[in-house]
Order: sequence, then C-alpha cells, then structure tokens
Amino acid sequence: MPDQLFFAMEVAVNGLMAGVLYALVALGFVLIYKASGIFNYAQGVIALFAAMTLVGIMEGQVPFAHMINSTFGTKIHHFGWTIPGFVAIALTVGLMVLLAWAVQRFIFRHLVNQEPIILFMATIGLAYLLEGMGALMWGDQIKTINLGLPSGASIWVEDTTESWFGYGFFLARLDILATVIAAALVMALMIFSQYSKHGRALRAVADDHQAALSVGISLNFIWILVWSIAGFVALVAGIVWGASSGVQFSLSLIALKALPVLMLGGFTSIPGAIVGGLIIGVGEKLFDFFMNPIIGGATENWFAYVLALIFLVFRPQGLFGEKIIERV
Repeated sequence: MPDQLFFAMEVAVNGLMAGVLYALVALGFVLIYKASGIFNYAQGVIALFAAMTLVGIMEGQVPFAHMINSTFGTKIHHFGWTIPGFVAIALTVGLMVLLAWAVQRFIFRHLVNQEPIILFMATIGLAYLLEGMGALMWGDQIKTINLGLPSGASIWVEDTTESWFGYGFFLARLDILATVIAAALVMALMIFSQYSKHGRALRAVADDHQAALSVGISLNFIWILVWSIAGFVALVAGIVWGASSGVQFSLSLIALKALPVLMLGGFTSIPGAIVGGLIIGVGEKLFDFFMNPIIGGATENWFAYVLALIFLVFRPQGLFGEKIIERV
C-alpha cells in the first residue's frame, strides 16, 4: 500500500482523537441545555477559569495578589508552598461546585421563565465576569500545567505500526492519554445519565420541568448538579488543552469548537455530541489532508462550520436532536 494511504490513515486516527475531545467539550453544553434550556456561552471561559485556578492552587499563588499589593503596598505573590496535582484537582473541583451553586443562586434563580435570549445574554455576561475574575485572581500571564503528563511521540505506536504496515504512525502520547481520559469521562456521563437516580431525575427535568416538580424532584438541586458536572468537564478540557498549549486566554475559544459538534449531533443529545465530535474531528483532518494541496491552507479552521451550516439548512435539529414543531 502506498505511503500516502497510510498517511491518510494516520491523519484519520488523529482526527478521531481530536473528535473525542470535541465531544467532551460539547457535552458540557448538552447537559446544561437539556436540564435548563440554557445555551451556556460561558462554557469555554469556565474551562479557562478552572485551568487557571488549578495552576494557581498547585503553585501556591495568592489569589488577587496584584490587587492586594496595589492596595496595601505589599509584595506578596505566593504562600511559599506547592500542592500535589491530585489535591489541587480535588480543590478545584470543589471550587467549581461552589461556582455552580453561586451561578444558580445569584443569577439563574432570578431568571426562571424568562425568554431564551435573556438566558443566553446572561451566560455572555457570566463569561466576561469569569474571564475578568480569572485575570484578577491569578494574573493574565501564560501558565504551564505541570501534572506529569507525557509529551512527545509514542514510540510504541510508531514501532508497532512500522512492524504491521511498514509505516510508523506519529501519535502524541499526550493526545492518546487525553483521548482515553475523555472517552472514559464520556462513557461515565452516559452511564450516569441512563442508570443513576440523579441521572434519571436529570432526564425527567429535561423532558418536563413541571412534571418533574410534581414528583418531588428539586429543580435547584438538579441545576446545581448539572452546572457542577459541566464545570468538571470544563476542568478536564482545560487540563488537556492547557497541557499542550499553555493556560492562556485563547483557551476560552475551545467552546467555538463545540458549536459545529452541537449543530451536527443536536443540542439535546449526549450520543449526538459523541457522534458529532467524531465526525467533525475526522472530517476536518481528512478534508485538510486531501484539499489543502488544491485550495490552499487553513481549511481545517472553517470546514466544521461549513458542514454545520449545511446541517442547519437541511436538518436544523441535528442527527439526534428532537424535532420541535410550534403552532402559530
């Protein structure tokens, strides 16, 4: 078989791994939208905020150090200790749960039964609030996540594929680990949604808020739970992307990668987020591989949005979304 075909196979495998990460980001949107009907524009910024908080805790950084020093004339920046990664992750998860409670308590609790556009605008305001808060708490410098994650190419994959095909596949060890973690988290969320008590309650709330209330399900608890899960998903996504490219404010743009995934899979479908992520991941890599020599570079940046636009025209509810019919 020609090397060009093996190269295309390598590109497709890398696309599958990227697609799993896209699906992970999209799940945060789907969970919140299913439970509350809110399209959470702030999901990408939550990933940024979670990653910045994780690094700040690990390095023992003093929150709001710049503000404190400017106000009191001090020069305090760090507490003088470092915290192990797993402890810092646990503390960050706790902070994301607290953030979920605060969002529900102080923002969306007061916007019940409001128009969807009002809720959407509230998430835009939340995004800018968290972005500014993250800068005030931890500074705006590019940060490095040091969790001991592997780097470089996988020698085992390269040697194995070389012995099988006579062509060694280049797969980054960090990408492989991220794919395994993301796939495990996606499966755990699916199992939680289908078989756990709170997962069934979440699906009941998604189907009908009033009916869920009538059988004793607390909407406030479910919404806090969903925002907490979305915060944890955002933390994992922030760790993965932050480990490869550094924790910087462009990290918040990963939410834009989830939009085509949602349009393909449907805003209300967890399986749709998975399938949509895989389609986008493989599609953009292969399209760039085959079309780049013909029409030039940067096709990977816009392919997903063109595909999503086609779906919006011919199947706006996505592959697995619910078709909504409104009588006027």
